[in-house]
Amino acid sequence: RMAAKHANALLALGLLGVGVGGIASPGSANGAHRQAAQRLGAGADAPTVWSEFGALGRETGAVNLGQGYPDWAPPQFVLDAGMQAMSRNCHQYTRTAGHPPLTSVLARRYTEHLGREIDGEREIAITVGASQALFLALQALVDPGDEVLVIEPTFDLYYGQIRVAGAKAVGVPMELDPVSGEWTLDINALRARLTDKSRVLIFNSPHNPTGKVFSREEMAQIAAVVAEHPRLLVLSDEVYKYTVHGEGKQHEHFATLDGMAERTVTVSSAGKTFSVTGWQVGWAVGPAHLIAPMQAYLPLAQFCVATPLQEALALALVEADLPKFGCAGSGYAEDRGQLLDYYSWRRAQYAQKREKLADALSAAGIRPLPCAGGFFTMGETSALTVPEKYLQASTAAAPSMSRDWALCRWLALDHGVLMIPASPFFSPGEKERGANLVRVAFCKTDETLDRAAERLATFGSAHAPEAAARLLAARAASSAERAREAAGAARVLTGGK
Repeated sequence: RMAAKHANALLALGLLGVGVGGIASPGSANGAHRQAAQRLGAGADAPTVWSEFGALGRETGAVNLGQGYPDWAPPQFVLDAGMQAMSRNCHQYTRTAGHPPLTSVLARRYTEHLGREIDGEREIAITVGASQALFLALQALVDPGDEVLVIEPTFDLYYGQIRVAGAKAVGVPMELDPVSGEWTLDINALRARLTDKSRVLIFNSPHNPTGKVFSREEMAQIAAVVAEHPRLLVLSDEVYKYTVHGEGKQHEHFATLDGMAERTVTVSSAGKTFSVTGWQVGWAVGPAHLIAPMQAYLPLAQFCVATPLQEALALALVEADLPKFGCAGSGYAEDRGQLLDYYSWRRAQYAQKREKLADALSAAGIRPLPCAGGFFTMGETSALTVPEKYLQASTAAAPSMSRDWALCRWLALDHGVLMIPASPFFSPGEKERGANLVRVAFCKTDETLDRAAERLATFGSAHAPEAAARLLAARAASSAERAREAAGAARVLTGGK
């Protein structure tokens, strides 16, 4: 089957207007293009949630808490690595499957992460960001007519990539506990949606958009279901692995679960980790029999990812492990008694920003749901009454207006804060689950978060004063309880002194 898949990869050169052997083949190119476009479906070129709310942000000057990019400069050691790479003789093509200095560093790191020896040449593919790694994995491993399972709510990019592969997306909805605000996956719901057509499960932890970090116990349950289906593979999207900031939480690699090493492709990237989303350097790690078809596709997309950026990342990954950051500072610290590695420092920064955003949402009458990883959280908005004129409106991206979409337009247009409606993170039959939810990003400077907090407090006092007061009181009580627990733990450590 895999050999046939490789043959199809060569035939797919027609998508780029190149025939087998590099000979131009316009006819096959046009046919392949039409087929790919048809797979995307009608309206594939229509406005989206991202185009609409991106334009709203530009037009209104709203504080952008919608899109997931940091609005600060990358850390200095990453910039230094970039400048150092530019000064080296690495400006020409490198190995298509990955620049050897980078694949060597990643092989060493993933050997430790996954608990098995990783071959940097055969078991790693460097891609243009994690998005391309996901795309190539689906193109290489999925056949038309296959089914790909996604755990919802989910990153909406998956749906389009699945369609281009000729497969069908099958949503497995998580349940939101109305009391705790925690998301849980019903393992029986997952099992019920598996069929003999199921080929890939896309697993994402830390999870976008909820911020959920799956525990090892939860993942083991999923792995046990995967093991029941011999042809089922796992595509583990782990781009937020270094942003786990929930107390007592830690990232677990799906590939380390029993029986999953040979069935899992692990995807990650540099953008989220080092605040360089424009560098677009990602990778896939997995057993050679799953990575080889991805490597076969790579030269059909581009000869290589930018060599200087791969060189820079190889340098930055090593530097990031060194203790150079202060607990509360924004850069290198001078007090060597308080130094952290970059990852620990960044996690602490995100934990602070998460709490700052949660306070701001509460002041607006929006309940912040628990978030343990990544830099998105979700807010529950049922205490707010959306003006009828927004509910009755329609836009090119939302011809049938949903409550969450209308609410986000109201916040952006009238109150100057941009959030993202939750319904796009659900499949068509499940979009109503997002009606009372919004996704909010806190990968923003304190100045940006403070501006948003000021506007949200004004909004809350006008439109949801009782809900805001209740939520702020609950947060104050929770903070006091955490402080008491911390004080108690400190007394234990100091012998009661």
